[in-house]
Amino acid sequence: MGGFLRSVLADHKRFGLTVALRLVQITPRRESSRRGQPKAACFPALLSALVLAACSASPGTPWLGGLGDPVRGAAMRAPFTLGDTSRWSGRPAEAAEAAAELEFLANEFATNPRYAPEANPAVSQQLDAARREMRGYLGIAPDAAPELVMAGLRRAAAGLRAGSRAQAEAALSGPAFVYGPAATLGRLASMPRLPRVSEAAGGVAAEIDRLERSRR
Repeated sequence: MGGFLRSVLADHKRFGLTVALRLVQITPRRESSRRGQPKAACFPALLSALVLAACSASPGTPWLGGLGDPVRGAAMRAPFTLGDTSRWSGRPAEAAEAAAELEFLANEFATNPRYAPEANPAVSQQLDAARREMRGYLGIAPDAAPELVMAGLRRAAAGLRAGSRAQAEAALSGPAFVYGPAATLGRLASMPRLPRVSEAAGGVAAEIDRLERSRR
């Protein structure tokens, strides 16, 4: 149960609300042997906790809504992770993870055989524009391989979480990070809201919902 709640809390408020409502709908009513009160009565409090706690989650956290599919999970999480990247200002580890998730989504919607053939081309275009905007802000080479960029950003986030700036700088010292590690870390620490990224976050979340409904 604890793992389930931690997973749900990692998503954007809207998706946490959806999951909680579904829990209420599918949970059978059970009568208490003493007072005859349904145990489901505890769910309003649970729902409130899910909604409030979802807002403090970090990007990159596994979430049950993905049901084992990292593309689906990242897309559903995108409005929270990428909708307003200024939320990560002063939190460079989270900013690095958010940038890595954007790289991941842009790459997967362009190449993943499960999503690329069926996805609306406009969404892939939004993600490409968002990736260019993010790379331009962080000083990442436009032609850098997504795998290298994602690996560097994730290693940098791990270093920051471990309290090792040296490890973070080493992760961002490759040729893909043209501003250099110190400048890139500085930009991660002062992440602004990026309008193209915000637009793509809403678009990819809506598209994953459309694809799910079309496959039913």
